[in-house]
Amino acid sequence: MRVSILTEAGDLHHLEFDSQMEIENIKALLEADCNIPAAEQLIFHNDKELHDPKSTLEANNVAQDDILTLRRRTKKQRTAVASIPGSAGGPSVRPGQIHASGGDPHNAEQIRQHVLSDPALLRQLRESQPELANAAQNDPNRFHEMIREIDVQRRNAELARMQQINQLNADPFDMDAQSRIEEAIRLENVAANMEAAMEHNPEAFGRVTMLYIDVEVNGHPVKAFVDSGAQATIMSPECAEACGIMRLVDKRFAGIARGVGVAKILGRVHSAQIRVGKDLFLACSFTIMEGKGVDLLFGLDMLKRHQASIDLKKDALIINGTEIRFLSEHELPTSAKETSELTPEELASIGQTAPAAAAETSSSSSSSSSSSAPAIPPVVPIPAPAPVSAPVAVAAPSRPAPAASPSYPPSDIKTLTDLGASPAEAINALQAAEGNVELAANILFQ
Repeated sequence: MRVSILTEAGDLHHLEFDSQMEIENIKALLEADCNIPAAEQLIFHNDKELHDPKSTLEANNVAQDDILTLRRRTKKQRTAVASIPGSAGGPSVRPGQIHASGGDPHNAEQIRQHVLSDPALLRQLRESQPELANAAQNDPNRFHEMIREIDVQRRNAELARMQQINQLNADPFDMDAQSRIEEAIRLENVAANMEAAMEHNPEAFGRVTMLYIDVEVNGHPVKAFVDSGAQATIMSPECAEACGIMRLVDKRFAGIARGVGVAKILGRVHSAQIRVGKDLFLACSFTIMEGKGVDLLFGLDMLKRHQASIDLKKDALIINGTEIRFLSEHELPTSAKETSELTPEELASIGQTAPAAAAETSSSSSSSSSSSAPAIPPVVPIPAPAPVSAPVAVAAPSRPAPAASPSYPPSDIKTLTDLGASPAEAINALQAAEGNVELAANILFQ
């Protein structure tokens, strides 16, 4: 019958044995195949050692395609076994309590000393496994025990994986089994790719601090988010009120911003003075837009107008030779520090409007989806100014009224009418979008 032999190095050998072959003869064959002397071999089946050299595979309940684990007895184990009267080469430790790295108890202490000698590694371990880090510092025995448990779990997982692969390979024409093999190979490649990244590019797993600077708008201090992927400089209505410039909003420029979702534009402040750095005063125009997560967003229009340079090596925004340093993580506004979690309603909305949103995603969508980036639509269309005597109205193509209009929540209709649509147009759009407000807004103002 075919039996697989799994070594401590992770090698898997597929061998043919007779079910009546004795364990001592199997060890003799493995000595030639695995270069491990028979006296130093420990063979386990389902975490139980096959210690009787005269017993057969069948007597130990070893079946076709089973996996036997081959481990090498350490020098300390050999000495301990030799000191036991009447011992015949049995193990000095119980199955399932093998030390890490081949059973050498000194290796766990070496790991602990290495962790304690590397502050960066200790800090990383404290973040990922605080209990193990605490044991490394305060309880060496507990640390050794946890290392052994981790090693046992790893070995058991490898054993289970090998058994599953053998079962899947039993019928090469089973399409479902082949699909699962393909998925297992893919996951193994993903894990290997992640391990390589953690070893050679560990900074990729850290959190990136967004670029904020300190500015003053009309004498009011504001932390501004620098986003070269946003088309326009944006300010929230709350920030505009606090800065005292809400009275200057030109509502003729009202409309909506469409990108990853939609947001309402209240209007535009054409010119206001801001101060960056100690003594650099700049003229700036703001699009006042409803949103969340940011008070002031420095967009590409301001960066290009003043020929600004984002110097990540100096960690500063350079305007006209003046360096304005980016804020450290502890100086960021609260909204930039908190991890944004989507509500069930938002998740449902994403699922319903994914095709529309995907069609309109711009280059700054990556920053909008970041955990620390403000949720601001990246594309901000600004209509051309109209004559003073002719107010700007956001119009949508007229559609014939349906024969029987289904009822929609008044709040949904009000949301669309607030954006500039008439009640009839709002109802038509909701009917076309099957009740989805965001999709209806896209239909109205596309």
